[in-house]
Amino acid sequence: MQVASSLDRIIQKKQSETKIPLKPALPRKKKTRKERLKLESMKHDSFAFFRQQEGRKNIIDSSVNETDSTQDEDQNPVWSAVYEHILLNSKNYFIQIADHKGLVVYRSENLQPDSLPVFATIIKNDDSNDGIEFVEFKYDNQELRLYVSRTKSAQISIGYTVVEIQETLNKLFFYLMIAFPVVLIISTIGGWFLAKVSLNPIDDITRSAQEITAHNLSQRLPIPPTNDEIGRLTATLNQMIERLEASFIQIRQFTADASHELRTPLAILMGELEVALRSPKSNQQLTDILSSSLEEVSRLSQVVRNLLEISRAESGQVKIEMQPVNISLLLKDICEDVELLAEEKMQTLEMIIESDSIIIGDAVRLHQAFLNVLDNAVKYTPTGGTILVRLIKESKWLTLRVSDTGVGIPEQDLPHIFDRFYRVDKARSQDVQGNGLGLAIVKWIVEAHHGTISAESTPGKGTIFTIRFKLE
Repeated sequence: MQVASSLDRIIQKKQSETKIPLKPALPRKKKTRKERLKLESMKHDSFAFFRQQEGRKNIIDSSVNETDSTQDEDQNPVWSAVYEHILLNSKNYFIQIADHKGLVVYRSENLQPDSLPVFATIIKNDDSNDGIEFVEFKYDNQELRLYVSRTKSAQISIGYTVVEIQETLNKLFFYLMIAFPVVLIISTIGGWFLAKVSLNPIDDITRSAQEITAHNLSQRLPIPPTNDEIGRLTATLNQMIERLEASFIQIRQFTADASHELRTPLAILMGELEVALRSPKSNQQLTDILSSSLEEVSRLSQVVRNLLEISRAESGQVKIEMQPVNISLLLKDICEDVELLAEEKMQTLEMIIESDSIIIGDAVRLHQAFLNVLDNAVKYTPTGGTILVRLIKESKWLTLRVSDTGVGIPEQDLPHIFDRFYRVDKARSQDVQGNGLGLAIVKWIVEAHHGTISAESTPGKGTIFTIRFKLE
């Protein structure tokens, strides 16, 4: 089709050139009558330029060149190579040009003296046809793909052998079949090598992870130098191991502290019972022994209750009944109860409570938390000391401060006072009874109400506990 289009454009161009009026020429030799008749016939013959052998050669060469440039634009590289091979080999294609009357004005050299069918011969009484047709045609025992076209200037027939194109495609397929396994093998080897190099860090991480147990959680996974997905995953796993290590340390500490807290009252209880059974005792002695044993049992019971409460709270089994609570009235009631304990140690309990301070919370749990803080203030404040309870509103916060003039807490111990079973024995009186769970429970209750609790202390001068709740 492209060759035919090129031929048609060249024919129209040559025909238009023959109709250009002649310009005045310089005096020349007078032509003979035969030459004048030839020139006159060429003026009326629109295909006269095909009669000349040199003109035909130039036209065909121009058609091939123009077709090549068109193929470069329209065809993909494979078909361009196929058609280029066909057009450059004159034995593989056949070209015939005829006028609208069917008179052949040009045949390619490999077609002489036969003729190809023209458009008018193939398409008869079909006005709807657009002037283009592809047909199968057999010439000289060769299967041809024949293209016939009718244009304004001529009828063009072009045929090419199907066998040649098939052979070219078969060669191309053969080369691909050879190249494909080679490329596949090279790609497989290259992919295996790249995968091995890229997966080496994962092997190192796997070996390190297998070495980490509950006994060496301080060990970390090696982080690759590249900040890629594997590096970020390794950093995340190290953070997870760090959290596990902290949990294991907390569990070990809890187990040790719980064992210590339970061991002391059990040892006392066992000793007293052994004394009671060792020799006969009077009624008064038995009563004293049983009273002491009851105190130790009560202490054990309190430790178990506190542990159970913390465990239930952390597992989400404790329900917080949220409703409006007047903190001002609640604190006044607690202070009246604590004041009785303070009087026994001749302590002064002062109150500065802002009225009508209301938050949303659980009155029972808040009573437990406030009472625990005030009870600690009484326990660790010496005789004649002062305890100040202040409740004020600060912007959108309700702040409770409980300060005392007690023994204080060393700075290095302040971050741990809310941990379970943690007690600062060096700064405490030996007469103070406790199990180290009170402030842990207070912290849980405050945080369950979306509040905060903190402590400031100066050893020998006193401690200030600050609890803050957000006002609704």
